[in-house]
Amino acid sequence: MSKQNNKVDIDYTNGRVEPSGRKSTLSMFMVMLGFTFFSASMWVGQKLAAGLDFSGFIWALLLGGLILGAYTGALGWIGAESGLTLDMLARRSFGEKGSYLPSAMISFTQIGWFGVGLAMFAIPVAKEIMGLEVTPDFMPWQGYVMVLIAGILMTASAYFGIKSLTIISYIAVPAVAILGTVAMIMAVNRGDSTLIAQFAQGTKDLGIIAGAGLVIGSFVSGGTATPNFARFAKTPKIGLIVTVVAFFIGNSLMFFFGAVSSIYAGGNDIFEVMLNLNLFYIAIFVLGLNIWTTNDNALYTSGLGLSNIFGLSKKAMVLIAGLIGTVTAVWLYWNFVGWLNVLNCTLPPVGIILICSYFSHRKEYQEDNVPTRQVNWAAIAGVVLGAVVANLVKWGIPSINGMVVAACCYFIGQAIDKK
Repeated sequence: MSKQNNKVDIDYTNGRVEPSGRKSTLSMFMVMLGFTFFSASMWVGQKLAAGLDFSGFIWALLLGGLILGAYTGALGWIGAESGLTLDMLARRSFGEKGSYLPSAMISFTQIGWFGVGLAMFAIPVAKEIMGLEVTPDFMPWQGYVMVLIAGILMTASAYFGIKSLTIISYIAVPAVAILGTVAMIMAVNRGDSTLIAQFAQGTKDLGIIAGAGLVIGSFVSGGTATPNFARFAKTPKIGLIVTVVAFFIGNSLMFFFGAVSSIYAGGNDIFEVMLNLNLFYIAIFVLGLNIWTTNDNALYTSGLGLSNIFGLSKKAMVLIAGLIGTVTAVWLYWNFVGWLNVLNCTLPPVGIILICSYFSHRKEYQEDNVPTRQVNWAAIAGVVLGAVVANLVKWGIPSINGMVVAACCYFIGQAIDKK
């Protein structure tokens, strides 16, 4: 890519990230860690605390984190070594037109979570700051103003690309990690019993495997977008290590925040713990930054995906995606979270096909010429069948089931092509 184009598109939407565009290891760690600071993961932490004792909770985190780390780490290596976005990788594994399917899927789900994130910030703030009553059927106009302000700010950071995402992460990651951990420790110290004793209460009807499935499912869809960020790492090894460490630390913190919130405050997240500790303004600050770091990454991913489909600039697509997510935020929050969780199962098959295709055709990915194949129907079938199996088969871990089916379909297709 020429220097002139580099100035125009610092995000390398349609090409490889050049050496001059690579980021430091610390910057990559901050971006990836901020990406994993996902407020909805606290809901999973609440479920884990209700269904597992402390030992089971830790084992579920370790097992789920290991599997999630292997999946995202492989994508992190691929992104850093190839320098390509998820969508550019999909062009090679799914075909030029076939790549529209994974691009549409990742864009749709990330716009959805962006909107949900806006509402997750605006609704609690409207309730606590303004003392307003918010229900699934009614949202005061002040709440919509909060959604609008948050939507504009988060869309702006995604619009300006990886540099803006890095700046936000440098601010948010230390603040959320430190203040959230301090609040969690304060909550435990104020409790009537130890953390282990508190975990022992309740029905405890969740197995470790099921718990690990929740850990994996909490962020496996977002993790599929790992190449979009890891491609800026200086080496594949850095891309791998930074991704695995960031995902494990970030997810574990969110699960602990959610678990402690449930046990000691009866709430959904660390925001409610901070309110109970009379840390009102800190709570607002941490909640906003926590959601911001994930939302701008989600919108950035959506912009790249929509750009691949419609051939327009990433910046234009970010604005459109941000507008859709902002306008529909409250409706998405009350009506669509369940559907988004179903859709989460459709993305791991995409990721595993990217992994299978890359490592079985590694040399070809180093060439700049994209194959002229329009659609790889085996890859398409893998995503469709994998998604069906992940959502309908109750045995095992849904995302793993979907990935196994998708990989089998892909390699069967490869064998047929060779004949």
